[in-house]
Amino acid sequence: MKDTVRKLLVHYKGILAADESTPSITKRFSDLGLVSTPELNKEYREMLFTTPDIEKYISGVILFDETLRQKAQGEPFAEILKNKGIVVGIKVDQGLESFKDTDQKTTKGINGLKERLEEYKKLGAEFTKWRGVINISDLYPTDEFLDDTLGKMADYAKIVQDLEMLPIVEPEVLYDGKHTNTRCEEVTTKVLKKLFEILKQKNVDVTNLILKASMVLPGKDSGVSVMPLEVSNSTLRSFQNSVPQEVFGIVFLSGGQAPDQAIFNLNEIVKLNKEKHFGPWDLSFSFSRALQQDAMSIWSGKKENVIIAQEKFLEVLKKTSLAREGEL
Repeated sequence: MKDTVRKLLVHYKGILAADESTPSITKRFSDLGLVSTPELNKEYREMLFTTPDIEKYISGVILFDETLRQKAQGEPFAEILKNKGIVVGIKVDQGLESFKDTDQKTTKGINGLKERLEEYKKLGAEFTKWRGVINISDLYPTDEFLDDTLGKMADYAKIVQDLEMLPIVEPEVLYDGKHTNTRCEEVTTKVLKKLFEILKQKNVDVTNLILKASMVLPGKDSGVSVMPLEVSNSTLRSFQNSVPQEVFGIVFLSGGQAPDQAIFNLNEIVKLNKEKHFGPWDLSFSFSRALQQDAMSIWSGKKENVIIAQEKFLEVLKKTSLAREGEL
């Protein structure tokens, strides 16, 4: 597990989250006038994974169940990535369901997880990801909800570690809403503090996991915009007050931010932590849309667009690689 942590957190590299569920990729393709099918999904991901020099900027890729089982040019995607020195990961939660007739959503997927993991390991996966989502409102998140959804996340992490795979825990504090930056910092700190308390209670080894975290931001419907320096201060302050020092690495999700916004915020967070040393964690990225959005739009399901889409994808990766070091 420690070897996997080191490989994923190598300098100038980060994790590509290519684990969009069927509903997610269906929506993204629909926005381009495309209909998602297993074959078209495969063609899209083949375009991403066979981009020349991707391995210079990507240390790991999180796959969806469908993708881990697919082949391109007669070779499983897992092998294509491993041949480039990229570590293969797999999303193992099974989406969301309502929590006790509230607007809060808890994560499904604990049932049968051990058996799924054993199969994924045989298919080449070395690390895993489990996502929970936390809404911010005047009423939410409730303590009862956090106990439930973070408890499941800790159960997942323990099962993964028992099989000697590496868990990524992703308690995503949603960007949706009208909340202030201050409220987001307060909720993020509370969520992370509670997560690590529960992980400890359930005997999860926090030196053998990676935290995938949201940046602290005002809600996208708040009408408030904040500068990267404010995002950096509030995000790092939140981590300082909630994330144990012995956690090796934190990777950021882009969470619906525009690509440049996510990349510049990452750059400022890393730079500020180098200057002020809020904590010892290695800070990196595990972006989905922020890395893929422009390339997906250029590709638009057309084989003749593959090379130009790959060029754009590589350009975004290079920029994000510099941001991961605070060097933009």
